[in-house]
Amino acid sequence: MKKILALTSIRSDYDLMSGLYALLHQDSDIELKLLVSGTHLSGTYGNTVEQIIQDGYPILLQIESLINSDSQKSRLKSASILLQNSIDVVAAWQPDLILYAGDREDVLIGAMLGAFLNIPGMHFFGGDHEADGHTDTVIRHATSKLSTFHVVSLEQHRQRLMKMGESSDRICVAGSIALDKFIRQSQLPAVNPASVFPPEKNLTDYAMVIYHPVDAEKAQAGEHFEQLLQALKQANIPAMISYPNSDPGNYAILEKIRQYEHDPQFWFYTNLERNTFISLYKQARFLIGNSSSGILEAASLGKGVINVGLRQRGRYCLDNVIFCGNQREHIDAAIAQLLTPEFQTALTTIQNPYGNGQSCQQVLQLIKHTDFARLLKKTEDPLEMP
Repeated sequence: MKKILALTSIRSDYDLMSGLYALLHQDSDIELKLLVSGTHLSGTYGNTVEQIIQDGYPILLQIESLINSDSQKSRLKSASILLQNSIDVVAAWQPDLILYAGDREDVLIGAMLGAFLNIPGMHFFGGDHEADGHTDTVIRHATSKLSTFHVVSLEQHRQRLMKMGESSDRICVAGSIALDKFIRQSQLPAVNPASVFPPEKNLTDYAMVIYHPVDAEKAQAGEHFEQLLQALKQANIPAMISYPNSDPGNYAILEKIRQYEHDPQFWFYTNLERNTFISLYKQARFLIGNSSSGILEAASLGKGVINVGLRQRGRYCLDNVIFCGNQREHIDAAIAQLLTPEFQTALTTIQNPYGNGQSCQQVLQLIKHTDFARLLKKTEDPLEMP
């Protein structure tokens, strides 16, 4: 039996990986346990560890690592807490493989645990690249170099990793495993929005807003977020709006949320049950903000997306995504473009390049039948690779 340890520190990475977790948990040849940390254990971000417990996945360890501050130092300190408090437990359990996804500081900790404890590490969503200058991009690449194996979404991502000196036998192009559960759940009977939205809110024909701070714009995060809200009000488009992640700049966004929380056109939420979220996502008029979901998942529903600001720039996407600046006039113009009949018609032909919903089963078989210990020692010299 293979022992698999998966790290999760935030709602978004858990959502991305939970379809694979389900298959691993159900397989009699696999023993899956989760190491839970970060915003999962924070009331500010919805105590999402409760969702993990409800889903029935065994938890090896809970680490209250999040320093809920608004600085770059807090991210580094949070990472150090995670590292310091996980080493002995991970070493004692000695998993056969460690899984981690994305580009936040905790994935670097997952890769370091594997590298120093001689445990193979599998990195998901490596090889991607954003041109926004955000720390996450270099964290993603550094994590890839520390990892034993890579599950990537696109051939472009495989090529990028090979340019970084990773050999092709360490890379599997499987599509985005996040799409499997997303596509399956989007086909379930629709949840009535009126049963979820507060009765005092007027959210007919709503947009969905997911907006997070980014390093280069963190000093203006609150101002930019308000520009987005004002553009929606001017266009008379109500919105359901998620809380931001814990990156620096989030305090200013939270302050704007407090200022607008009683506006009848806006509903702000910290967390939603996954099926409910996807149903509301599917029924939304469009997605606006700067979430990776606009790049990865919206195309599966033929959903229009407005990506505001620098975040996500440079990532491969289709024409359902409109990139615009943070200023009001830029957002106004993007909303007007998205609502044109020509743009709406073009959405009907969109085919998601990130996968068709069959990725998790491929990765399950990969995990079950690959000897990752054989790949643990990275002896390849990039200068000698073709």
